[in-house]
Amino acid sequence: MNREQAVDRLATLVDRVEDETMPVPVREVWAFGDVALGLDPVERLDVYLTKDVIMGGDADAAAAFEAEYGVKGVGTSVRAEWAEAHPDRVRASDNGYAAPEQCLAAELVAEDEPIHLEVCNASFEDNVRQRLKGALARDAYEEVLDPRGVCLWVDGTRDEEAFDRLREASLAMPTLPAALGMLGADEDAASEAADVLERRRAEQEGASVRGDMV
Repeated sequence: MNREQAVDRLATLVDRVEDETMPVPVREVWAFGDVALGLDPVERLDVYLTKDVIMGGDADAAAAFEAEYGVKGVGTSVRAEWAEAHPDRVRASDNGYAAPEQCLAAELVAEDEPIHLEVCNASFEDNVRQRLKGALARDAYEEVLDPRGVCLWVDGTRDEEAFDRLREASLAMPTLPAALGMLGADEDAASEAADVLERRRAEQEGASVRGDMV
């Protein structure tokens, strides 16, 4: 998609998060990767969602949904009112529990769209640092999260200036190795991590999603 289309798609996604009931409460929406770098066209649209936990839960709804559909955790892992309205969009993890990140992807992204969702309970900046720390400790560079992100929406407030700057491609961003170096990676590790992320992105097709807990 061209950059204008990519930014329009981000705006539509934020509209939905803002106006509609999501599978879980969403606190932040960030864009990172190609669109933040001002590339045109945008090969893949990378979006980060910070989710909140569901407080209280609904044990009765969970039991009823599991009895009918065989999926656990509705009313605790994801909102019962959303699952009951959209049972076809409920996705479960291997252990049979409703998976918030997969449910968000099913709600927000079509399967054939070149969009990657990152979903975590921590803010983008905190998760960038946690993922890099773990990746450096284990030489697991595929776990690195590109730190060059732009906050579009937080706690109900949209940053219109951020959208304007994405449209104008006016955000000054460092190279990925330089950005990782600013966060503490040495030159060799930063370069290798950037290569690994580039190869991984080249292998992705259609919609994809990753969920994290910090």
